[in-house]
Amino acid sequence: MKVLFFANTDWYLYNFRLPLAKFLRQQGFDVVMLSPVGSYGPALESEGFRWIGLDMNRRSLNPARELALIKRISSVYAAEKPDIVHHFTIKCVVYGSLIARWNGIRNRVNAVTGMGYVFSDDGYKARLLRPVVRNLIKAALGGEGSRLILQNKDDLAAFAAADLASQDGTHVIMGSGVDTTRFSPLSAPGDRKVMRVLLASRILWDKGIREYIEAATLIKAQKLPVELLLAGSPDPGNPGSVPPAQLAKWQESGAVHYLGHVTDMPRLLATIDVAVLPSYREGVPRSLLEAASCGLPIITTDAPGCREVVTHGVNGLLIPPRDSLALATAIRAMYERPSERSRMGRAGRDAVLKDFDERLVFAKTFAVYQDLLSLDL
Repeated sequence: MKVLFFANTDWYLYNFRLPLAKFLRQQGFDVVMLSPVGSYGPALESEGFRWIGLDMNRRSLNPARELALIKRISSVYAAEKPDIVHHFTIKCVVYGSLIARWNGIRNRVNAVTGMGYVFSDDGYKARLLRPVVRNLIKAALGGEGSRLILQNKDDLAAFAAADLASQDGTHVIMGSGVDTTRFSPLSAPGDRKVMRVLLASRILWDKGIREYIEAATLIKAQKLPVELLLAGSPDPGNPGSVPPAQLAKWQESGAVHYLGHVTDMPRLLATIDVAVLPSYREGVPRSLLEAASCGLPIITTDAPGCREVVTHGVNGLLIPPRDSLALATAIRAMYERPSERSRMGRAGRDAVLKDFDERLVFAKTFAVYQDLLSLDL
């Protein structure tokens, strides 16, 4: 059996779907990876997987360029003839599913990890594209042999309300899972003189980066022994990416300590007391699951995806989206209550073990595959 993964970056495949690919290989699947050309393609190959690179611009709306891309994807699908195609993110879901149907590939799994820029941004361009994207998604998700995987109940309700996919063919699998052995508590929280707070994400506006910087400025003005860190890289292929010049200004202000891209997240999390993600909308944020798995309390927004990870007052605090003052207040509350931080951290670890361990995600995803393949018998 062959399964083909198609995502909009090789970075995503390597960081979020490589463990699933390894699990499928153990089950006897030949896993092929398809994505735009990037620096992580060779890393996927070094793990023993065949990776095919595409000349693909995620932001492109140029008809000639997109037609060439569609032809290239179609040639790959025709040559590989996979038993299952598994698409990740909106553009890959739309292009991949339609092309798979044209090429007679019956079994199509489409994972939508959040609604993306078009649905989370209120700008003119996003609002203009929204109805077009809705219609394309509906066409892509239709037909026999199609299965949709969503990551949270809010997206499930949104897809149902828009009549984008059949209820029978839709599954909720919360996140891509976390390796609870690799991400585990390594040090007792709350024993440092300075409380260290971390936001780890791509440097995108809709991750709440602006609100984090504003909250950091407020905390700094209060002269609290709190250090606020920011880890991650800008994503030039995303319309919501923070410009490097703006990021440089924030660094100069001294409100936050910018770490850039971090490869060893377990090691960094071992030095952190509180994890923060003031995002506007998510699928289920991997960074928060990793932090919770390491026994850290969390501050995040009462927004789709984020509220799947945190129960307010149990393993963290929920605040309104786009509210830097509420974020600063929550950070101060965490500083003033170290015993609460410890209790919340333990509760977060328990929640991840119960609901978000990657082995649970693998089993649920494999069940979707088996359901599709049983239709071929």
